[in-house]
Amino acid sequence: MKGFVTIFLVLAVGVAAQDSTKPAEEATLPGLNRMVAPIPKYAKPIAQEKHLRNVRQLTFGGQNAEAYLSADGDELIFQSQRDGRDCDAIYRMYSDGSDVRMVSNGRGNTTCSFIAPDGKSIIYASTHLADSACPPRPDMSRGYVWALYKTYDIFKADPDGSNPVRLTNSDGYDAECVFSTDGSKILFTSVRSGDLELWTMSPDGSNPEQLTHEAGYDGGGFFSPDGQWIVWRASRPTGEELTEYQALLKEGLIHPRKLEIYIMNLRDRSPIKLTDNGAANFAPYFHPDGGRIIFCSNMNDPQGRNFDLYLVDISTKKIEQVTYNESFDGFPMFTRDGRTIVFASNREGLVHGETNIFIADWID
Repeated sequence: MKGFVTIFLVLAVGVAAQDSTKPAEEATLPGLNRMVAPIPKYAKPIAQEKHLRNVRQLTFGGQNAEAYLSADGDELIFQSQRDGRDCDAIYRMYSDGSDVRMVSNGRGNTTCSFIAPDGKSIIYASTHLADSACPPRPDMSRGYVWALYKTYDIFKADPDGSNPVRLTNSDGYDAECVFSTDGSKILFTSVRSGDLELWTMSPDGSNPEQLTHEAGYDGGGFFSPDGQWIVWRASRPTGEELTEYQALLKEGLIHPRKLEIYIMNLRDRSPIKLTDNGAANFAPYFHPDGGRIIFCSNMNDPQGRNFDLYLVDISTKKIEQVTYNESFDGFPMFTRDGRTIVFASNREGLVHGETNIFIADWID
């Protein structure tokens, strides 16, 4: 999940290596306007996954997650621990998995990257100004927690990562950043008001504005295709859970046991709750039709370890399961035409807990 990917995936999920097969038909990758040679590995089809066809693996080894497509679908930006790295760096690659290159400076920890709609810049969060080393991992003696490193700030850089400019300079966590569809706003999560809330700011870091105001964690937000709505994950603790949440927050920690999916129109700003299952629901993203949300959840696993992708209809709140892999599937994103989906998964992993980026044709 945004800002806390690697430790979450290593602790929660993992799968043994599987055999792979290659469909007879070649895949046309989004935005490239050309047929491409099949990438090195097609994932083994899972019969129940009727919305997915030609699932192709784009990364191989390490921890790779939060891969988000450029507006034209040609490229992906993602975070990865690879080549012996102890914490995440930001990388770009083409949507066929080729030309992987690092676009952060390799110092500190980085997360939550995104490509501007016009392709002229990238944004991400990083701790490198405070320390070039990786920040310490959180103490799990009190259970599974996320660390909200107060040294995270949001940076904007040229497409190749050069000329980074610091956009936030508040005392505490600023991360989980994405551009609006037209590039006029950046949506992000910040603790600057004393709680974890959603904010927007201009692409140069000016004009910060708070969007959410209820006690609890609000984060991982994305804009709707028309830019009029946002979707995000949130906790709404009460009673003893609220006391625990506030105590952990003072220590820069959060316990992600219960997260629900919300949407909100940016005009009236009245949150609408789409899920109510008490599970860890996260990584929501709008389907291009604007009427459905895809998200990740462990709602169907009593042990809470198996995460799959689900669709929820905004009008009816009816939920449909999308993936059936027996480990982890998360961080989904559609191309703008809705014909392709990218996501992170433990499927096909060569070692326990390995997370890679996959791309697939979407079948409605």
